[in-house]
Amino acid sequence: PKRTLRVYLKYGGPNKIPAIDRLDRISRPGRRAYAGLDRMPRVLNGLGRAIISTSKGLMTAQRARKEHVGGEILCYVW
Repeated sequence: PKRTLRVYLKYGGPNKIPAIDRLDRISRPGRRAYAGLDRMPRVLNGLGRAIISTSKGLMTAQRARKEHVGGEILCYVW
């Protein structure tokens, strides 16, 4: 079966300003970036999110710390 990831973008205010200011791709096919539990990234001192691919699925870095797993850093979002 084919899996699909749906992302719903949020816009606010009368001018429809996007809630996501920036998205940086970290891991690339030529250069994979991995983080263990002790080196899990924090984006903008907790204001942003890091998306991590773990053995338990996709999750934020904050949740990966709670579940005590490391993985591949896919992107930073803020």
